[in-house]
Amino acid sequence: MFSGYDFDVIRRSLPYLFREGMTFTVTLTLMAMTGGIIFGTLLAMMRLSRFKVLGLVAGGYVNLMRSIPLVLVIFWFFFLVPYIGAWIIGADQPVAVGAFLSCVITFTMFEAAYYSEIMRAGIQSIPRGQVAAGQALGLNYWQSMGYIVLPQAFRNMLPVLLTQTIILFQDTSLVYVISVTDFLGAAAKIANRDYRLVEMYTFVAVVYFIICFSLSYLVKILQRRIAIVR
Repeated sequence: MFSGYDFDVIRRSLPYLFREGMTFTVTLTLMAMTGGIIFGTLLAMMRLSRFKVLGLVAGGYVNLMRSIPLVLVIFWFFFLVPYIGAWIIGADQPVAVGAFLSCVITFTMFEAAYYSEIMRAGIQSIPRGQVAAGQALGLNYWQSMGYIVLPQAFRNMLPVLLTQTIILFQDTSLVYVISVTDFLGAAAKIANRDYRLVEMYTFVAVVYFIICFSLSYLVKILQRRIAIVR
């Protein structure tokens, strides 16, 4: 079965795959996760605000992002944002956004819509009596959210947030469509150069499976420990 399988091409390519490709993938995942959680938390608070205008704006944004394929959002930001930026500042030439920054912005804004729904559920899981107790102690809305509600919401939603981050890690492979050298893109370059598509794409699949399966298992352990504490 593996008589024609070239394991040596994988061995020779390991430094490039992990130094260039995986480094980009992990960096993009961490930056998009951080930005997505921060922006998603703000969107969740807007949706739960008593001001209907804020709720409508945040709800419209979340529904829009969740209704558009991610690959389309990647293309839109990569090709159109430079022209939109030039139109805003009145420049004659498109603004040089760059592939990496375009990817970070794209994934941050896209994932924020999903993190927002997770955070909204986490905030709503906290009894409203705790907010009332905080207000009785003299805390305003933002102080109650910062000191009482959000810490508990993050704890309740931590397994789900990590699961969404695993999905984000998998979705970063879509940057390959704009010729960015992520882990999949690096493997594709080697595969096309050495005509070893089966070996390289099989190796990529195995690496993604090992990483995602291991992280999913750790999330399950974390979820059980949080449940025990309760």
